[in-house]
Amino acid sequence: METMVRLTAGVRLVFTSDTTCVELVTHPTTIHVVGDPERPPVFQMLVDGVLQPDVVARGGTVVHIEDSRRDDGIRFELGGTVTSRWDGLAPGTKRFEIWLPTNSSVELHSLRVDADATVERTPITRRRWTHYGSSISHCMDVDRPFDAWPAMVASAHGLELTNVALAGQCQLDPFMGRVIRDAPADVISLKLGINLVNAASMTERTFAPAVHGLLDDIRDGHPNTPVLVVSPIVCPIAEDHPGPTVPSADGGYEVVPAPAAARPLGLTLQGVRRILTGIVAARRAAGDDALHYLDGLSLFGAADASLLHDGLHPSPEGYALLGGRFAVAAFGPGGPLAAS
Repeated sequence: METMVRLTAGVRLVFTSDTTCVELVTHPTTIHVVGDPERPPVFQMLVDGVLQPDVVARGGTVVHIEDSRRDDGIRFELGGTVTSRWDGLAPGTKRFEIWLPTNSSVELHSLRVDADATVERTPITRRRWTHYGSSISHCMDVDRPFDAWPAMVASAHGLELTNVALAGQCQLDPFMGRVIRDAPADVISLKLGINLVNAASMTERTFAPAVHGLLDDIRDGHPNTPVLVVSPIVCPIAEDHPGPTVPSADGGYEVVPAPAAARPLGLTLQGVRRILTGIVAARRAAGDDALHYLDGLSLFGAADASLLHDGLHPSPEGYALLGGRFAVAAFGPGGPLAAS
């Protein structure tokens, strides 16, 4: 969990300046799972909403993870600071957004502009969207920040994104409810369930109270804010089989076999969707008209399973498909998170 919260998914630097050149000096620490291609961190910058050329940060530290359960399963390749530079920018005052990579933690050393340039804080005027989810929302397996579907959606709809998606760690930890409760938000979405099945960390007995607890905490700080609960997208191996799921020899994932007696009240993705549907219906019946449900299968279902590159996570094409459907379902005309 500590590693995941340090990764900079959805994190960006925003400022207003009349500079024609920007340099960002950082020390990224990048996670690399042994067996997967190495992906150096990429920084992307918007100037007045226009995407500038990508800058690949070659350097920094790389953490090679073969097996996080063994001391000898993690190897550090140490590096130093790297400088990302964008120059030849148009004169005049402009709004800058520098988006940090999703697969790295980033130590900020300095931000440099022209010697005679001004730099000012940019006020936030856009609608604030907080999103909580798993690796499928964290998107630490994408090449660039804007390949992550929450960033795509936020950019397309002019939203101020706070992405608290955590790869492997969307475990309904009580403190996450308090984090979301205390953060300013105009709309909130919660994509819940897959990590709980993958880790076999909850059962049908414990899952529903944990979801109620998360929603109770959020409602303490956001009593009337639209909240969209999203169930898991398709994952064929876990649809009707309880977890845990583990990496397989072919680079994908598989469910650990066990007799039913060893998994009483075992949680499956079908069970997650059924329970979430019931929770939202019950709370709406009790008066929470600002709470909504979205079936994850409508975003990425059985017909799309070929776009799961490892049987669990979407490919770049799959993320784009998921994001496009979410944008329409959540923020499109008549959507539960659409601007009134």
